Amino acid sequence: MTDPKAIQPSELDQLPDRDPEETAEWQASLDAVAKAAGPHRAAYLMRRTLERAEGAGVALPQLLETDYVNTIPTAAEPAVDGDEAMESRITAWNRWNAAAMVTRGSKHGVGGHIATFASAAWLYETGFNHFFRGKEGDGSGDQLYIQGHASPGIYARAFLDGRLTEAHLDNFRREAGGEGLPSYPHPRRLPWLWEFPTVSMGLGPISAIYQARFNRYLTSRGIKNLSNSHVWAFLGDGEMDEPESTTALTLASREGLDNLTFVINCNLQRLDGPVRANFKIVQELEAQFRGAGWNVVKSLWGTAWDELFQLDTTGALVRRLREVPDAQVQTYQTRDAAYIREDFFGKDPALVEMAKLLSDDKIVECFHLSRGGHEARKVYAAYRAALSHTGAPTVILAQTVKGHTLGEGFASKNANHQMKKLSVDEFKAMRDRLELPVKDSDFVDGVVPYGHPGAGSPEVRYLQERRAALGGPAPARRVHPAAPLPAPADKAFAAFDKGSGSQNVATTMAFVRLVKDLVRDKETGRRWVPIVPDEARTFGMESLFPSLGIYSPKGQTYEPVDRDQLMYYKEAENGQILNEGITEAGSMADFIAASTSYATHGEAMIPFYIFYSMFGWQRTADQMWQLGDQLGRGFLVGATAGRTTLTGEGLQHADGHSPVIAATNPAALSYDPAFAYEIATIVKDGLRRMYGEAAPGEDQNVFYYLTVYNEPLPQPAKPSAAGIDEGILKGLYRFNTAGSAGLTPAANAARIQLLGSGTAIHWVLKAQRMLAEEWGVAADVWSATSWTELRRDAMEADEALLRGEERVPYVRQALRGAEGPVLAVSDYMRQVPDQIAQWVEQDYISLGADGFGLSETREAARRHFGVDAESVVVTALAQLARRGEVRATAVKEAREKYGL
Repeated sequence: MTDPKAIQPSELDQLPDRDPEETAEWQASLDAVAKAAGPHRAAYLMRRTLERAEGAGVALPQLLETDYVNTIPTAAEPAVDGDEAMESRITAWNRWNAAAMVTRGSKHGVGGHIATFASAAWLYETGFNHFFRGKEGDGSGDQLYIQGHASPGIYARAFLDGRLTEAHLDNFRREAGGEGLPSYPHPRRLPWLWEFPTVSMGLGPISAIYQARFNRYLTSRGIKNLSNSHVWAFLGDGEMDEPESTTALTLASREGLDNLTFVINCNLQRLDGPVRANFKIVQELEAQFRGAGWNVVKSLWGTAWDELFQLDTTGALVRRLREVPDAQVQTYQTRDAAYIREDFFGKDPALVEMAKLLSDDKIVECFHLSRGGHEARKVYAAYRAALSHTGAPTVILAQTVKGHTLGEGFASKNANHQMKKLSVDEFKAMRDRLELPVKDSDFVDGVVPYGHPGAGSPEVRYLQERRAALGGPAPARRVHPAAPLPAPADKAFAAFDKGSGSQNVATTMAFVRLVKDLVRDKETGRRWVPIVPDEARTFGMESLFPSLGIYSPKGQTYEPVDRDQLMYYKEAENGQILNEGITEAGSMADFIAASTSYATHGEAMIPFYIFYSMFGWQRTADQMWQLGDQLGRGFLVGATAGRTTLTGEGLQHADGHSPVIAATNPAALSYDPAFAYEIATIVKDGLRRMYGEAAPGEDQNVFYYLTVYNEPLPQPAKPSAAGIDEGILKGLYRFNTAGSAGLTPAANAARIQLLGSGTAIHWVLKAQRMLAEEWGVAADVWSATSWTELRRDAMEADEALLRGEERVPYVRQALRGAEGPVLAVSDYMRQVPDQIAQWVEQDYISLGADGFGLSETREAARRHFGVDAESVVVTALAQLARRGEVRATAVKEAREKYGL
């Protein structure tokens, strides 16, 4: 027996050893096994012991990796509840038509992807036949995030189901004619089929996590019971390199989202070559997901491997599978039996002996074809295991061969992602391989035919019966007819019309106050979804904490440190606020789920997501495109906006460009309101347009981007002139004239029009007074609430002109008759106000904050960028001097007077 005194405790062990002698015996046993049976046997026993401990609830660190074998042994696989032979014929037709569609499209040069669906066909078919709930049953059905490059296979199945025609397939990637199919899942382009856009890669995974989380949110808040809805996300192993793919894994496990399953198609290839050439991507992903708290199910090997594993009495085969890098596995899939015998089996004497018992055909079958992701029984077992697991999300790692069944020219080739067609001979070989009844004479003029067994065939009847039992077609997007949400009472909006009097109020605070009033509305208040990325106190939203609560599936299991304060930090299972921590990407995923709930669940929700404007469109603009693609509705609020209003923070926080980026998105209505009453007017109309009675021709599938500021300033009363609301919504209205502002320049004074947006209007108003009092110039001030909406209206007028219709852009109508040149000012780069320049009849010039931001006071920053009131005055005088309307020396005098 080992002397207990010789046992040295680990330096990291903080627990006292209550029985050193027993510890020594365990360690001695391990040493004995390693010596007698080898280290591999010792490792095996340790893994089995740890697994037993985990199953018994013993608190031990979890194993991050298991052997490179299937999680579910063959003997434990449940029987498939269906006709496997029938499903095999259906899958064969789908494989054929997917390849035919892309090949026929290649004649038009539009491209397409064949190999991805070829590898994933059974992953989808098994789900469609046995698991994916449709929207015609109870609840909302399941939510399916389809891997973008697999879209031809989904179209092929919809064709077999009768939902698409040959004309549709022949217009794959050609949408202009009206019967085309978008290249990838796209709700805006094919809104009856696709729910979720999943290209760009990486956005599908994070969106799926937050969709599953939002389903729980709706259930917890009593909006809709979604306990029967499951979220399935189909991903590629190469796609998991995208940071968005893994950024929210711990959220899913932390909140116990067992209503979520990731299915990762591990064909070991990305776009240009192996995902992990010198490593093993499956093992890496397993460790990553297990470490994040997910349940992991590996489906790696098909039934052909059963014989090999039964022969592996020493564990040599499992060890060899674990050590061979992915790129070499890919090579085995393209080499003959002799090469595999030498390179794979020849590395270990035990494997050499095993190989002697295997025929060449058996070796080729195993290494070329037999993968867990290609067999319905293996996939079915993995899906059943995922749905039966509770308390955590599940990831299924299914190994496949990219280009499977397409022939030797495709399977596992590095270039197969870029290979867009098969030759006629390759199709004929594929036909024979899939045992399809396609005749040689069906290939007319070298064109591959589409295949269909007939609308009344056993295959189609089986497919449709399966889908009927599961609740109807899938994937499918449904927007159920629903009554518009009632408009909130006018009182909430009208409160801003009188202004703030002597009180200085930042527009950020005005927006928060408006929301506080709106969430109290008895009809629609509970439908608001406030979203904030851990900056609620920055934006003055802490007052919402105790009244609305922060959503947490665990509620509040602690006593908050500020419980004795009025605005304490309150979490609740039915909390309304989504406070996401420091993750703009996660917050946007929340927003997308909430903003599309009207379609996904038939429940209209009103999300507003408030964020540092610098970190919104700049960091997550890809998701904002996803939002537009998915036809989302709601309010994005860029707070602490502008390049000079966030005093002292510096260039990393100084936003001079978000309206430029927002302007590129056709679904985004971008506004830069200056005053509180403008915000109220815009939000009121946004609620009407997106959730109420939209006007004829108005697109409801839009979202709003409002920039708001943290600079406390006087909020004026709403002018009483006619057409103010129209001007606010269309983007421009005259706020005052020199006369209405109480200024009295001479009757023949030079005149100029000053346009300002957002916080810049305050510098413009100061400049208006300086021009009148110091230089005798009369200036009218206009509030430009949306440069982008003015531009879009003008562009529509141009398009109308091409059709022979005469239409005057609104900006030209508004400024018609306004005397003098136009000077436009904003707290953004000049490109923002310059959007309207070509449609302004008057002489036009702009000022803006171009370049990098800097840490300074607001006043100094504005002087630095040349947008302060003094700079506006000098620029205005220069414009007028060029026109001969003020003396030329006035410009030099003003420059010297103001120290410019």
